[in-house]
Amino acid sequence: MVVSSPVIDRAAWRLRIGGLVERPLELSYDELTALPEKSLFATVECAGNGRSFLKPHAPGVQWGAGAIGHAEWTGVPLSVLLDEAGADPNAKWVIAEGADAHNLDRSIPMKKAMGDALIAIYQNGERLMPGNGYPMRLLVPGYQGNMNV
Repeated sequence: MVVSSPVIDRAAWRLRIGGLVERPLELSYDELTALPEKSLFATVECAGNGRSFLKPHAPGVQWGAGAIGHAEWTGVPLSVLLDEAGADPNAKWVIAEGADAHNLDRSIPMKKAMGDALIAIYQNGERLMPGNGYPMRLLVPGYQGNMNV
């Protein structure tokens, strides 16, 4: 199976925050990158890391031992965006919707979203590449890789 990165036109791309908020947000890439940033170091590991070693073999991509990486991630804290949108204090979950080939959607607890979750724009000081989530990705430190939509 070959999975390619989506082709995204940065000028047309928008980050949208809606749902249980007072003020739905829609930010362009330039608006997002103009916000205050934070950096943190985090390890991202695919949930299937080491799957090829299982007996009997499990279905899915047969990763060896290489589906893990550690990097410095820089971007806008998700809490800043949720505060700006006026997120309902009674909301329990945030759903992140990806633009990848599988339209990956994941939900994270609001407590985590308001904690150290980050809308990452840079990895190790460089803009994210398409294979790593360009133009941005949700970084959820401590959660398995597929939660980092």
